[in-house]
Amino acid sequence: MGRIVVIGAGLGAMAAAARLAVAGHTVTVYERTSTYGGAVGRFEREGFAFDTGPGLLHLPAVYRDLFVKTGKRPLEECVGLSQVDPAARHVFADGTRVDLPNASRAGTVAALDAALGAGAGERWGDFLVRAREAWDRTRRPLLEEPRPADPKALAREPYPAPKAGLLRRPTRTLAQVGERELRDPRLIALLDSYAEAYGFPAADAPASAAVLPYMEQSFGSWYVAGGIRALAEAVYERCRERRVEFVFDARVDEVVTEGGRAAGVRLESGETVAADHVVAGAPVPALYREQVVPWERADEWPAFQGHGTGRLTVLLALRGGREEGAAHRTVVHGDGSRPTATVLRPDDPALRPDADHESVTVSARVDLARGQDWSELAGRLVEAAGRAVPGLAERLLWQEVRTPEDVREATGTAEVPGPALADARGRWLPAANVSPVPGLYFAGGWSHPGGGLAHAGMSGALVAGLIVEGAEFRGSQ
Repeated sequence: MGRIVVIGAGLGAMAAAARLAVAGHTVTVYERTSTYGGAVGRFEREGFAFDTGPGLLHLPAVYRDLFVKTGKRPLEECVGLSQVDPAARHVFADGTRVDLPNASRAGTVAALDAALGAGAGERWGDFLVRAREAWDRTRRPLLEEPRPADPKALAREPYPAPKAGLLRRPTRTLAQVGERELRDPRLIALLDSYAEAYGFPAADAPASAAVLPYMEQSFGSWYVAGGIRALAEAVYERCRERRVEFVFDARVDEVVTEGGRAAGVRLESGETVAADHVVAGAPVPALYREQVVPWERADEWPAFQGHGTGRLTVLLALRGGREEGAAHRTVVHGDGSRPTATVLRPDDPALRPDADHESVTVSARVDLARGQDWSELAGRLVEAAGRAVPGLAERLLWQEVRTPEDVREATGTAEVPGPALADARGRWLPAANVSPVPGLYFAGGWSHPGGGLAHAGMSGALVAGLIVEGAEFRGSQ
């Protein structure tokens, strides 16, 4: 068995560390900050607590598998998991509201018909049938298997456009899907919101992003008691149980190579740590910028670029408890002048001082290429949240704004990576788990299969499989 160094303590990196330790390797994680979790952070003040990263879990089977494969206690004995119902309340620009049930296609169709008019649910249901076809075509290569050395098969658009007369018109973007198939501006806004939630610009996202609403509406949305930070704590504790060593406040400056392969890392302190394999959980763009890999090797590396999108989050401490019938998640749709905001209101005693107070998180995707006044935009987000939270302005005690620069401080980059998507150009494919430098691997949201809690967890499983079983490893069967 070998010595393995893991760079970073994000969810994907820790998932790889736990699996590798179970396989008998000696694993040490070097984290440049003082805590674990990466983007899965926590902010606490005056008895209020907030997740500063993702607020809901999709595809919990990924973490169930991690806990089954790494110890005796299953996931549900380590964290409390519950399905969120309704999965989301949507408040459209014209004031129309609809509650979509969790993991129920028939219920979703009925809810849309009731709120938007007869036929709306049927159009959405027909779209989900085509989205399922795209999911079936890409699930294994984009989620469960290592990315192939030649990803040409993933550069083909898998979404099946409906026929127009005798011809099938090519559908290349999610915007075209909405315009041609959904037509109702509220259904289009609903579709766009799923891409926005993962950081994809809705107008630019490929048609294959249709798998995102299919995935959520088929497998459900789950809440972790205590917030998603509790999941990070559970994964960290599982790593510790498997004798993974963590070294915090230890920045890695360079991957050391010998004979053309990774042989360890050099820390900011100047110390060199030898290793048989190195797993880099740091963001790929940060690896370039911070020279974790020497610049002279840059031309050998994947040309993956981020999408230039980040997230602005406002944490709201409110007096007064949640009203009866409050939704855990409300999507307040914008109208061009207002951003689309996601409002999370978990009914969780662990996140508030007492039943007479409430913790609320409001977030929106932002374009990092545009010069924006974060304070002004935060004000607009709070205004939007007022459409989801009765009496918000009068109840507000204080607020905390988390900007893309705060994300950069926590993770190494202001961008938020999205999951891998197939399309005609391969533009939306992240870096492969196997790097061009032998012995160096990528895990986490900036590597295959991309961002999001489930995808990051799967990246850890893929990297562990590649190290333990070798290049012939083809993922879960």
